[in-house]
Amino acid sequence: MLESMVTITEAPPLWRDAERCYRVVTARDSRFDGQFIMAVRTTGIYCRPSCPASTPKAQNVRFFPTSAAAQANGFRACRRCLPDAVPGSPDWNVRADLASRAMRLIADGTVEREGVPGLARRLGYSERQLGRVLTAELGAGPLALARAHRAHSARLLIEMSELPLTDVAFAAGFSSVRQFNETIREVFATTPSQLRVSAASRRGRQSDVSGTRLSLRLPFRPPFDASGLLRFFAAYAVPGVEEVTSETYARTLRLAHGTGVVRLTPLPDHVRCELRLTDLRDLGSAVSRVRRLLDLDADPAAVTRVLGADPALAPLVAEVPGIRVPGAVDGEELLLRALLSEVPLGEDVPGEWGVTRLFPTAAEVATTGHPVATALAEGRLEVHVGRDAAELRAELPAYVEPSMADYVVMRVLGAPDVLLSDDTAVRRGAEALGIAPDSLAERARAWTPWRSYAGMFLRHAAGSP
Repeated sequence: MLESMVTITEAPPLWRDAERCYRVVTARDSRFDGQFIMAVRTTGIYCRPSCPASTPKAQNVRFFPTSAAAQANGFRACRRCLPDAVPGSPDWNVRADLASRAMRLIADGTVEREGVPGLARRLGYSERQLGRVLTAELGAGPLALARAHRAHSARLLIEMSELPLTDVAFAAGFSSVRQFNETIREVFATTPSQLRVSAASRRGRQSDVSGTRLSLRLPFRPPFDASGLLRFFAAYAVPGVEEVTSETYARTLRLAHGTGVVRLTPLPDHVRCELRLTDLRDLGSAVSRVRRLLDLDADPAAVTRVLGADPALAPLVAEVPGIRVPGAVDGEELLLRALLSEVPLGEDVPGEWGVTRLFPTAAEVATTGHPVATALAEGRLEVHVGRDAAELRAELPAYVEPSMADYVVMRVLGAPDVLLSDDTAVRRGAEALGIAPDSLAERARAWTPWRSYAGMFLRHAAGSP
């Protein structure tokens, strides 16, 4: 089931193909924003591919896989196109290698909380091995990647809040105000206070932030099937933990430094994300988890090219453009809610947007004698975004049915190539399209590496969220 998640990593990453990248930049194709970074030698600035500035000459540009790599090579972020304010690279889900797993954990704030030793431990590598692989694959080591992530979180707080800049520094994960000031100057070629002033004048607005409340814009690559996600969340919502309407999705979050409540409202060109956090150090992690939940870093054009070539799926691909695979905000929660027939009450939180309590921890569920919760609470089973897909898939059948293991890998890791062929709705949808269930696995070979999305289309054909 997971073989293709390994084999597709053999294809060279886009950023190494300078000719193709330059064609994308010349066309200002926003579909590629977040998939690589363009740096201009003559200006010392790096941009997103769709930057509206004049296209530089080909001999004056370099391409990098990440903002951190561009920063490590002495380039500063473009203040016109804001290259960090784009959807993330879909490579981190398509690829199943060490670099992609590390990027997911770094985005979740692991380095800020546990340092590079903690990141290496979660990935099962030594610090030296990890640094060598990340530098070779991404052009920057774990500290540089985490620094770029902190700079992005800091920019959000500087531009979207009225927090004192000293508070912004520590909320974004910097160890000192001096480190914060130096990083902002190096990355954005301006001071934090100037960045705040220019942001206010550029946008003509400031945030709806009061204390720990923020309202952010989460970008995605269109099209985006928001209604399909909302129907899915509504069908499986946990009362008190989640509240779903035809236009919004709200839920509580259990985060490293405290709790949070988020309400998500899909709009034509972004998702409005309203957050209330007890500790602003959790901002980056909260945003990262919400993006994974909504599959906002997906590449719908790539999905369409592959699945639209199948005559049976083509009408569905046209009917439901931009379909997404729902992710998860927490691996342990996803596994437990899939197994529990009734979710025990979790900790109460101040009510807002119709949600009033947290999903219980594995330790809380373990008090009922649940074996999987006990394994999670004791650390014998770890389910988080930094796990290797094949290793996690091999461990889970000791605790759950193989079909459940596939489901967990697909949603927790955002694995794009897992077909839930035993799922009743998937089999029903296949039959509705004239695909015999016995031949589904063979037919699905042509759907690689997007079989998770094919499964969503089949569920749609069966009338199931």
